[in-house]
Amino acid sequence: MANRHVVVAIDGPAASGKSSTAHWVAQRLSFRHVDSGALYRAATAAQLRRGIEEDSWTEKQVCDAARAVRLVPRGMSFSPLIDGENADEELRGLEVTRHVSQVAAMQRVRAWVNEKVREAARDHDIVVDGRDMGTAVFPDATVKVFLVADPWERARRRLVQQLGRSPSDEEIAEETGRLVQRDASDATQTVQAKDAILIDTTFLTQEEQVERIVALVKAVTQRDDTTSAVDDNSASG
Repeated sequence: MANRHVVVAIDGPAASGKSSTAHWVAQRLSFRHVDSGALYRAATAAQLRRGIEEDSWTEKQVCDAARAVRLVPRGMSFSPLIDGENADEELRGLEVTRHVSQVAAMQRVRAWVNEKVREAARDHDIVVDGRDMGTAVFPDATVKVFLVADPWERARRRLVQQLGRSPSDEEIAEETGRLVQRDASDATQTVQAKDAILIDTTFLTQEEQVERIVALVKAVTQRDDTTSAVDDNSASG
């Protein structure tokens, strides 16, 4: 691919498979993966560590807590550290999951996350997933994708990942209810860019999702390379 800054922005509702799909797309393209959702979770975890009653959380408190968070390179991706420590398990815990929507709705926290993501992406071809990636953060992204899936299937996938087994219908129904509530609270932060490609993953395997996005990125970048070469030849002639 051409030596230029390529941004692949993947958006979508909670549990639509953004992060895992983005990770594998980045691996296939030899890009770096930036998971913006991990930053929201890190800010939430840092605030929870303070032991402040959740009903009284303010944007200033969460932003102050987020000062303990750093985003550092790890392999072909980036990971948030809290007070210099790896907190991956904590970030995926139930308490963080329960409160992250509240934190993600805070404008100052969103601005902080967006700036961290832009900093991480400054010098690399990247695949980034999360909120507002194809709208507010990277409006000129090379490729924009918006993943959707049926709430029941999203709930089933999330539980399989969390439990390591096939969940019961009752468990899926309960998780579906939580996801629908999450969708409602996230509605203003999770918006499809007008020029994003919509992919419904309800009946797709993860490998099929990855293949579609990789093919799309290659088609767009190859087209851009061809256009650039034609323009260069015209200019030199």
